[in-house]
Amino acid sequence: MAVAGGPAFTFSYAEHAELLTAAGAEVITFDPLHDEQLPDGTAGLVIGGGFPEVYASELSANEPLRKAIAELAFGGAPVAAECAGLLYLSRELDGRPMCGVLDATARMDERLTLGYRDAVAVSDSVLAAAGTRIRGHEFHRTVVEPGAGAAPAWGLRAPQRRVEGFVQQGVHASYLHTHWASAPGVARRFVERCRTS
Repeated sequence: MAVAGGPAFTFSYAEHAELLTAAGAEVITFDPLHDEQLPDGTAGLVIGGGFPEVYASELSANEPLRKAIAELAFGGAPVAAECAGLLYLSRELDGRPMCGVLDATARMDERLTLGYRDAVAVSDSVLAAAGTRIRGHEFHRTVVEPGAGAAPAWGLRAPQRRVEGFVQQGVHASYLHTHWASAPGVARRFVERCRTS
């Protein structure tokens, strides 16, 4: 299990790696700013939060890794991405090429989106069966404009009802930061999908 780290992806819960390990995964951290390939034998990928907009030029310049991530995702491997990970999987961020896994563009915005969210999985995904309830939070100053081809990940109830995120093949990407310890089945489901993909 490859988990993004380094300066561009600084926000993740330590319990995520612990839960993945407890579910049978070998967790290896990599740095998308410097590593040009995913760790050998990568069967699944987790890209958490951070500030990729600060490092957009460097992330974009690492074309070998962007291509490796796209190849992994398009090959059907499970990929879980939250917030910064969502931006990184998009076609572009502020006009700079990203991984191109999702038919979406991302850009910085002046408005801060912040708050706790009650969410329901809208689509079956590598993280959750449709109907699964979870709590999380949003914290970002970016906007993602979706293209076509992906189902929404979550239905949110507050502050207004809306759908959010992307489910596409083995990819689950959204702005919602979730703490998997509150729903331990998420890590087990993800690891099991990695075994069978």
